Amino acid sequence: MDIVFEVLLIALLATGSFFTLIGAFSLIRLSEFFKRLHGPTKASTLGVGCMLVASVGYHAFSGTDPQPRELLITAFLLLTAPISAHLLAKAGLSLRLDERPRLPGSAEDTHVPPRPDGAPDETH
Repeated sequence: MDIVFEVLLIALLATGSFFTLIGAFSLIRLSEFFKRLHGPTKASTLGVGCMLVASVGYHAFSGTDPQPRELLITAFLLLTAPISAHLLAKAGLSLRLDERPRLPGSAEDTHVPPRPDGAPDETH
């Protein structure tokens, strides 16, 4: 293979690894549900996409027979990640996760105002 193509593949793999690491880090370190939702759905999708493009490029130019697996995985990932993020956000909104009390010891440990409809809070 050409050295320029190999460097391009290495850059794609390094970029994909970086974004996957950022997505995993944000899932662990961010404080609340809606903040945590963006890490895996945005950064990890871009990271896995870069790795799959590098895999397709390697198989296309190395002389091995190209497999449609990488293309199918990429299409499935790009279709399902935004849909699952949207459904998780809608579930979080319907459960009123933004109004629930914070975990003890968190930086934003504040009093939660009562619900506007006057219904009792079900957070125990």
